[in-house]
Amino acid sequence: MADYYDIDDIIAEEEIVSVVFQKAVNGVGIDPSAETACVESGSKVELPFWLAHELHLRQVATIKPPPCFNQKTRLELGADAACVDLRSRCLYFYEFGCKIAPLVGDRDMGSFLLSAFKNRYQEVLAKAHTAAFAAASKLLTLLTKEETNLYEAAQSSMADFKKWRIGGPRFQRAAILGRKRKSAD
Repeated sequence: MADYYDIDDIIAEEEIVSVVFQKAVNGVGIDPSAETACVESGSKVELPFWLAHELHLRQVATIKPPPCFNQKTRLELGADAACVDLRSRCLYFYEFGCKIAPLVGDRDMGSFLLSAFKNRYQEVLAKAHTAAFAAASKLLTLLTKEETNLYEAAQSSMADFKKWRIGGPRFQRAAILGRKRKSAD
């Protein structure tokens, strides 16, 4: 279930998808330049995902897979996942993919998303722990929002580990341990 107040979820659902209407619909102003406010059966229209999802649930329209999940992207991710610029294709690639997979009827999309994430995850963590600033800024331009969050969390944990290793108290003594007991005499 989507989080109603999650801004990332709201932005992910704003992705534009191609929809084919299965039924004629009257009273919708999808195209402001059209003379009538109706859509004929078989019409192909570009809509935000949140609206396309509702139309799909009501069996009014079918959703076509977006271009960011086409065969070319799958081949590129299969060849070298770390070098593919997913940010320019879809900022919320994995989240959007999980939302759209059951609606487009692509049985392989779930395993495709999982393998792409696994391959890129290893690269993201390795670079987060070792990359210099110049290399990191180039890497960040290729990462999706989810991967950027992982990268920042990995860098933060590495910085905390280094800070702990270099200095700071190793152990803190509890205040109660420093006091002596009074004798019961």
